Amino acid sequence: MVKKKSHEGRPGEPVSADETTENQINTGTEAAWDSGTAEEIKPSDGSAAEEELTRKLTEMQDKYIRLSAEFDNYRKRTLREKIELSKTGGESVIMSVLSVVDDFDRAMISMRDTDDCTAVKKGLELINGKLSAFLKQNGVSEIEALHEQFNPDIHEAVTSVAVDDASLKGRVIEVIQKGYALNEKVIRFPKVVVGE
Repeated sequence: MVKKKSHEGRPGEPVSADETTENQINTGTEAAWDSGTAEEIKPSDGSAAEEELTRKLTEMQDKYIRLSAEFDNYRKRTLREKIELSKTGGESVIMSVLSVVDDFDRAMISMRDTDDCTAVKKGLELINGKLSAFLKQNGVSEIEALHEQFNPDIHEAVTSVAVDDASLKGRVIEVIQKGYALNEKVIRFPKVVVGE
């Protein structure tokens, strides 16, 4: 026989909902066994609600585990793609530069074999034009600095020189090294001399 849990042994303590439900189930169970019938005991409304909540909890846990696994797979896949892209992403840029390198090789050979400086000069100018066009196609632009107002956000001052002309004060009077921007982002600051 199932022993009833009773609140009688604990006066002054409130009865919890779980204890009430358990007492109701136990009472129903005792009555069924006491009557001597072999009928199946029907759960009360409380246990049906518990079963429904347990089913929903199990379903939510399963969804969470699946979602977590899917996210982990997504993260790993994107990481692999990034690594692959970093390995082969510059391939098209390198292929474009190789034609300029070939032109330089031909220019070096012709410089050794010829005495005509004008032909060599023209060849180097063509290569320079080809390289400049390549840079523009890839979003690289030269930062104009000569005679511009000095801006510490885009210029790197190497030194400053005293100037007689007041209009050149605070302006770039010489560019030591050209600066470049890639799609409006400075990738190399121009090194400049500023007048003071």
